[in-house]
Amino acid sequence: MTALTVIILAKDESLHIARAIGSVAAIASRIIVVDSGSTDDTVHLAQQAGAEVLHHPWINHATQFNWALAQIAGAPGWVLRLDADEFVTPQLAEQISAGLPDVAGIYVNRHVHFMGQPVRWGGVFPVRVLRLSRNGAGRCENRWMDEHIIVDGPTAMLAGAIVDDNRRSLDWWVAKHNQYASREAIDILNQIYQFAPRETIGQLRGGQQAAIKRWIKENIYARLPGGARAGAYFFYRYVLCLGFLDGRQGRAFHVLQGFWYRYLVDAKLAEVRRHMAAHDCTPQDAILSVLGIDLG
Repeated sequence: MTALTVIILAKDESLHIARAIGSVAAIASRIIVVDSGSTDDTVHLAQQAGAEVLHHPWINHATQFNWALAQIAGAPGWVLRLDADEFVTPQLAEQISAGLPDVAGIYVNRHVHFMGQPVRWGGVFPVRVLRLSRNGAGRCENRWMDEHIIVDGPTAMLAGAIVDDNRRSLDWWVAKHNQYASREAIDILNQIYQFAPRETIGQLRGGQQAAIKRWIKENIYARLPGGARAGAYFFYRYVLCLGFLDGRQGRAFHVLQGFWYRYLVDAKLAEVRRHMAAHDCTPQDAILSVLGIDLG
């Protein structure tokens, strides 16, 4: 059996944590839940399901995952990153159990369910994500949002999938994406002003799906007028890529995630830049004043 450590980042995930752990229980040698201050039953449920729980204060996903990797430095085998509201499909579990190829990292498909319904159209799903890496060969790129795992060495692809199926309310989803928009605005500001170390997987030559999408986002989308580019992206997803064919919940997802979220990022970006101009301050100071995030 392949030695596999599963790392799950969590906070207040009592609704999902047992499902996530259960989906990998039969294939994992070790399951680690990194909790960042849950006030519900997440820790108890994770331990009850057989996971080891570690505690670490939250900064962002990249920092949290890289901290978790440091805790298992030198352990043999592979690492699987799994979010608490995701689960591994039986097909992917079987493929992992059957043995993994001699590479540094492995891409899998990631499907999204929104309000209980699969999202199938819009040209964005399934997304190919690198979630399996040999321990010691991979780490998370240093970003505030949309972070990906980087590996040193060749990669392969498995046909199995991870499913993102968050069962919380729409109010929770909106609040979460409001926080995401602030983090993405920080990454865009850093791309412009270069006030902090920055990594990106974006490339065209030999790039995987995520790398090509990142390159387009940073080199084409970023040069379009703020606000208008959100409308253009929504038109691409909803009309040209047939997002309107998804059911009622799926259509709501495309409107909210494909337009509202992208417009919110641009609105936050404009607000920070106005503050910089009005107060003649650094991006870091403006981010703290406007977005309430200390980059310290």
